[in-house]
Amino acid sequence: MLKGKNFILGITGSIAAYKAAYLTRLLIKEGANVKVIMTPLAKEFITPLTMATLSKNPILVDFYNPENGDWNSHVDLGLWADAYIIAPATANTIGKMANGIADNLLVTTYLSAKCPVFIAPAMDLDMYKHSANQKNIEILKSYGNIFIEPANGELASGLTGKGRLEEPEIIVEKIKAYFQKKNSLTKKKILITAGPTYEKIDAVRFIGNYSSGKMGYALAEECAERNAEVILISGPVNIKPVNPSIKLIKVTSAKEMYEQCIKYFQKVDIAILCAAVADFTPENTINSKLKREGNNLNLNLVPTIDIAAELGKLKSKKQIIIGFALEKENEQINAKEKLNRKNLDFIVLNSLNDKGAGFDTDTNKVTIINNKEQVFKFNLKSKKDVASDIIDKLEEYL
Repeated sequence: MLKGKNFILGITGSIAAYKAAYLTRLLIKEGANVKVIMTPLAKEFITPLTMATLSKNPILVDFYNPENGDWNSHVDLGLWADAYIIAPATANTIGKMANGIADNLLVTTYLSAKCPVFIAPAMDLDMYKHSANQKNIEILKSYGNIFIEPANGELASGLTGKGRLEEPEIIVEKIKAYFQKKNSLTKKKILITAGPTYEKIDAVRFIGNYSSGKMGYALAEECAERNAEVILISGPVNIKPVNPSIKLIKVTSAKEMYEQCIKYFQKVDIAILCAAVADFTPENTINSKLKREGNNLNLNLVPTIDIAAELGKLKSKKQIIIGFALEKENEQINAKEKLNRKNLDFIVLNSLNDKGAGFDTDTNKVTIINNKEQVFKFNLKSKKDVASDIIDKLEEYL
């Protein structure tokens, strides 16, 4: 899986730097090519000679060689690599990466890299949990970086908790899994809806919901990472796709989302209907601002077009539709009924009873039900990881 792949291994100043030697050896055994960048402090924990011997390449620390003026081009390094692995990654380096502080070759190369970036933190448990560090991690995740979570165990401080650099064998397996998935949806065209819809009342007011679009955008990123051609039809949200290959179509109302879905549906293999589309819209709207007159305002609401049901009617035998259901009572019964009524292939169920799931959260907890009445339950995870679970199930279904 990794034979012939080019990897940059970034090593920072952590007591866990010794594990980078084992990681390098494992990557070389897999047939990969490895170039190592070390921060100046990393040399205090493991010698450049050790890493040069294992990687079979000179170790890069500075921007240039002071003896002959040779320039270590961070741009060329970023173009050479199939992936950049930063292990161990200290809180200091994570903070620099998140804020674009390019004061060493490791971070400068990160800012130039066009390849996937894997970050494996290593630090004491209190540092790892600190809100500043967690914020930096979330920033880097939002940029599309892939985090390899630290393990629980005994730390250099003598404390026990989360913060140990993950074992090299596990890091390599995670990298192999990524490259195995990378092209798994090649030649597939996927339509994804995300976010809320806003149904206009007047020039300044609308009916909407609390959907942030995070789940739909995570699904779009996951599909794009697996080399699918992605069309993302998004309601009003405050996020943007990270992967430049994603075709983003912005809409506001349920009617606009329906029109775009109809426009593209016949051209795609799969539709993932993640958007929280309004069920009702005002029968009449005005272009000016409604004035307050009296104590009551009566709005007559009419049903919006049921996008999932309409696409279900149009679906060919070769197409797949994935729906979403947000329920509070009789969750699985209601989700199965929706699955069958709308001619879906499987449905992703969210429960309003689950803390940390649903609208405007960074995490989600889902149950997947397919049209063979198989039920798959998942624990609370980040929406990125939930997206990976959903697309894994899609690939199994394919």
